[in-house]
Amino acid sequence: MELRTITPVELTAILASHARWLLGEPGGARADLNGANLRGADLRLADLRSADLRCADLRCADLSWSNLSLADLSLADLSESDLRCADLSGSDLRCADLRCANLSLANLSLADLSWADLSGSDLRCADLSWANLSLADLSWANLSLADLSGSDLRCADLSWANLSCASLIKANLREADLSWSDLSWADLSGSDLRCADLSLADLSRANLSGSRS
Repeated sequence: MELRTITPVELTAILASHARWLLGEPGGARADLNGANLRGADLRLADLRSADLRCADLRCADLSWSNLSLADLSLADLSESDLRCADLSGSDLRCADLRCANLSLANLSLADLSWADLSGSDLRCADLSWANLSLADLSWANLSLADLSGSDLRCADLSWANLSCASLIKANLREADLSWSDLSWADLSGSDLRCADLSLADLSRANLSGSRS
């Protein structure tokens, strides 16, 4: 797929029109950035709620503190992007590339991250409660202190992931790969661990009360 070139002037106009659309003002239009080349773009604090960012190239973009709630980011390339403290709640990130992205303190609650590549990403203290992470690649990801309560992690790859002190209350981890992961002090109470691979995982001080295995 050939990417669309978006100039800084065009991007500013699109964001302004999107702001009017969000407010229901005349002349506003939903941001259409489908397939846009936004590599390295400065989108700090941008309000892109419900925007169309499918297949966009956002590699190395600065999206810290941005609002991307309910945005469509499916198949987008967000590798090595800065998404610290971003609001991605309810967003569509299916099959998105988030390798080595900084998502610390981001809100990803209720987001759809199925089949997404989050390998090596920084998700410390992120809110992933009730997110769909089925079949996602979270190998080597840092999820320490993250909230994954109620999340769907079926068949996800969490090998070598840091899940220390993470909340996995009532998480679905059926058939997930947790080999070599750090689950020390994690709360796995009520979680579903049936057929999960926990070989050589560190479960010291983990809370496994009520979990199924």
